[in-house]
Amino acid sequence: MDWINAALLFVISLVANAFSAFAGGGAGLIQFPVLIFLGLSFGVALATHKVATVALGLGATVRNLREGALDRRFVLIMLLCGIPGVVLGASFILTVPDRQAKLALGVLTLGLGLYSLFKPELGQRVEARHRDRRGFIIGGSVLFFLGILNGSLTSGTGLFVTLWLVRWFGLDYKLAVANTLILVGMFWNGTGAVTLGWLGNIAWDWLPPLLAGSLLGGYLGAHLAISKGNRWIKRVFEVVTLLIGSKLILG
Repeated sequence: MDWINAALLFVISLVANAFSAFAGGGAGLIQFPVLIFLGLSFGVALATHKVATVALGLGATVRNLREGALDRRFVLIMLLCGIPGVVLGASFILTVPDRQAKLALGVLTLGLGLYSLFKPELGQRVEARHRDRRGFIIGGSVLFFLGILNGSLTSGTGLFVTLWLVRWFGLDYKLAVANTLILVGMFWNGTGAVTLGWLGNIAWDWLPPLLAGSLLGGYLGAHLAISKGNRWIKRVFEVVTLLIGSKLILG
């Protein structure tokens, strides 16, 4: 890879992951199509993108750990329920046509943005809900399904996790984004990267600029989310979901 393409990848990765860290997901909206445009096949681009987004989670973790944003219960349920789903989704995606799945995901993602848009007070403060056994079982089941989506599709699944934590468990946007970035960004995406790398191929020579942009973008986006607060996060979340949903629908 020449230095021009490397610089382009760094800038694209920085911008995509900064927005993703601010909104709670969506780096693949920009980063993944660029990898295909620059010459990678779908499978290689997906595996390479998953590896790069682990750095997004790492950058966000460095910034968020100082805020004490993680709750041990949510750490356990997101890891125990989500990671098996990621492995299952990643194991099948390389052999499955993805157009219909992307269309369905686009409609759902668009729906997320519209739902948040028409719920002005959604996620503006913590309102603990469904923290009993039944609530965690239902919440964990949905996280398992979201893990399957995360392992098999390229963009938007982190946004589903963010809104699910807000809507079902009553987190505010700031806490939900922090949990999504750390647990989905590092552990779900890391698991997906290992699975896809094992079953397919990773463009290792493309990774240095992608990792650098993801790491820095994750830190900057998490810093903005912490400093700006729930109202700004909600607005960026809505913009990103509407853009991703439209893009997936239009192809």
